[in-house]
Amino acid sequence: MAEKVDQLDREIFSCCICLDLLKNPVTIPCGHSYCMNCIKSHWDGEDQKGIYSCPQCRKTVTPRPVLVKSTMLAALVEQLKKTGLQAAPAVYCYAGPEDVACDFCSGRELKAIKSCLFCLASYCEKHLQSHYNVAPLKKHKLVEPSKNLQENICSRHDEVMKMFCRTDQKCICYLCPVDEHKGHDTVSAAAERTERQRELEVSRQEIQQRIQDREKDVKLLQQEVEAINHSADKTVEDSEKIFTELIRLIQKRSSDVKQQIRSQQKTEVSRVKELQKKLEQEITELKRKDAELKQLSHTEDHIQFLHNYPSLSALSESTHSSSINIRPLRYFEDVTAAVSELRDKLQDILTDRWTNISLTVTDVDVLLPQPEPKSRAEFLKYACEITLDPNTAHTHLVLSEGNRKVTFIKQDQSYSSHPERFTEYCQVLSRESLTGRCYWEVKIKGDVFIAVAYKNISRTGKKTGFGWNDKSWSLYCEQNSSIFFYNNISTSISGPRSSRVGVYLDHRAGILSFYSISGTMTLLHRFKTTFTQPLYAGVWIYSSTGNVKFC
Repeated sequence: MAEKVDQLDREIFSCCICLDLLKNPVTIPCGHSYCMNCIKSHWDGEDQKGIYSCPQCRKTVTPRPVLVKSTMLAALVEQLKKTGLQAAPAVYCYAGPEDVACDFCSGRELKAIKSCLFCLASYCEKHLQSHYNVAPLKKHKLVEPSKNLQENICSRHDEVMKMFCRTDQKCICYLCPVDEHKGHDTVSAAAERTERQRELEVSRQEIQQRIQDREKDVKLLQQEVEAINHSADKTVEDSEKIFTELIRLIQKRSSDVKQQIRSQQKTEVSRVKELQKKLEQEITELKRKDAELKQLSHTEDHIQFLHNYPSLSALSESTHSSSINIRPLRYFEDVTAAVSELRDKLQDILTDRWTNISLTVTDVDVLLPQPEPKSRAEFLKYACEITLDPNTAHTHLVLSEGNRKVTFIKQDQSYSSHPERFTEYCQVLSRESLTGRCYWEVKIKGDVFIAVAYKNISRTGKKTGFGWNDKSWSLYCEQNSSIFFYNNISTSISGPRSSRVGVYLDHRAGILSFYSISGTMTLLHRFKTTFTQPLYAGVWIYSSTGNVKFC
């Protein structure tokens, strides 16, 4: 009896918010009492709504009440403390709106700590004791508190569902196989759970493995971001240095030209002024002589005239024996023309190279490799225009149709010597470098090699044939068969022969694919590697009747 009174005292004098003995107790309008700080904190959270509620009975009040300490209640708590009264044990927690309440508490319900799957009820610690002490109840299955226990009841027979119908994939009670699920594949819920548990573990392992894979991918992507940023920053820095050097070089050449012009200007002006001075002196002397002769012409004394004439009539030799021929006014204009020519050539070079630089920048692919296209329409999204470089063409090859067609000819062509020209085999490379994703098609006639190669492939020697070294890859197309070559290793290919071949390159993914194009696209060969440099399209004419045209 004393224990019951003590328990009652603890409940009466405990704050239901902090579950401790009341501190500075206050009583709100509905009559319930709380610690002053506890109810203040509770109402502070309701300030925005402007309506204040009791945590126990949920009655509301407005405006916010003024809290005054209950001196009598405070005195009682202090007096009871002296008698040894302590706060209510934590196990006796009242159920809140989100909690599962005990189904056996009378009056105010306590928070349930377990639910029983056999009894289909939830228990607080006090009412759960029978499941620990009574032998038949010890076999019941206790789980974490659940609000969904009614879902375990069969809606048809109002019995606990302890079986599983594999035919209909649903939980059933022991009466369901008699009628609705008669003849179905049924097992106990525990057996089905065991089976599903194994599947669940397999699924978890797969998920965990996928998580690990994705975490690796995320790490790789982070490294990719860092590498891209580092590469971009360094390239910007290097490009600025190179352009600065180029600007300085142009400024230096501009200064040199200016200095040379000024020096030549000074020399020529000095020479002209010197001649001008001599001419002016001669003019002065001639004017003096003319005056003397004029005076002599007016002499009336014949004897005196004849006496002075010989000395005055003799003219001194002219400073400039012949008349001065003034050239057309083109003193330094030729220099302007030469500088203009240099400017035009530099503009052409910059325009040409800028296109390559711009394409190289836009070809930077920061995405993960994409799946290879499936249809010709998808391949054509990556179509690129290819022209052949005359400076690389063997002397037995003739380029035509805007350098998009190459044909074998027996007579040597009078090509100029060039370090990039192939001399051993009838080969030629494209002008354009290939990076990113590229696709092109060629029409072929005769025995030919369709290839890609690095720019630094050797131009002379026996191992310079496309596919016969580690710097080129080629598909040899003859009348009845095709052979793939790389590093002088051949791979025979079975597939339909066609006069049109498609080539797909994913430089970043390291994929090179050849297709036979007729009514449909047929894969002839796919090669996977790592490309370390930009590639160039190549053609090797292997028969005297061969020619290739880039479509």
